[in-house]
Amino acid sequence: MKTSNKLLAEFFGTFWLVFGGCGSAVLASAFFAIEEQTPINLGIGLIGVSLAFGLTVLTMAFAIGHISGCHLNPAVSVGLCVGGRFKASELGGYVVAQVLGGLAGAGVLGIIASGQDGFAFSNGFAANGYADHSPGGYTLMACLVAEVVLTFFFLMIILGATDKRAPAGLAPVAIGLGLTLIHLIGIPVTNLSVNPARSTGPAVFVGGWAIQQLWLFWVAPIAGAALAGLVYPRVAGPSDS
Repeated sequence: MKTSNKLLAEFFGTFWLVFGGCGSAVLASAFFAIEEQTPINLGIGLIGVSLAFGLTVLTMAFAIGHISGCHLNPAVSVGLCVGGRFKASELGGYVVAQVLGGLAGAGVLGIIASGQDGFAFSNGFAANGYADHSPGGYTLMACLVAEVVLTFFFLMIILGATDKRAPAGLAPVAIGLGLTLIHLIGIPVTNLSVNPARSTGPAVFVGGWAIQQLWLFWVAPIAGAALAGLVYPRVAGPSDS
């Protein structure tokens, strides 16, 4: 497969992840309809947003997995590289494509969201944060630990599900459900990142505090992913093939 095809696949796949996942949070997490002068919340809430993120990865894994491997995440690319599943020579191009896809997805989402009166990027725009900008008010240390641990297990799922010894054809399901699960855990803590490209897209449009806190959502996911890349081969042992 040509490198250009791989990078385009990563761009569009990451676009879909940010647009679909963050879009569900921005547009649909809380949606009120008026019935008989009474507002009724028809929004999808935390569970729906978690599922939306999982579905973006599940659908893209089937759509572009055979083209680029469907990383959609600089931390995933790093973890796979450390684990010996991905060429270091391709890492830089993948990261650039993923970040650009995340920015494009956030940009299109911003155009749609700004079509509603009262919308403002300063309201959050699904950006990740810690301390005063954590949805649940969690400390910097708590958010750091959460992002490292959740990314670690996300990569363990990816590395295990894509192992040649794993049941064939089920990796996208395991990975999509894994991402759903870690969002159910992590949204109250940091709005959940585990993905620097996902964090960068909204942060650029929010600016201010979101840019200032963005470092955590690069450092912690990459650290957790790299650790999984080291640990999984030792857990799985050598493949007979």
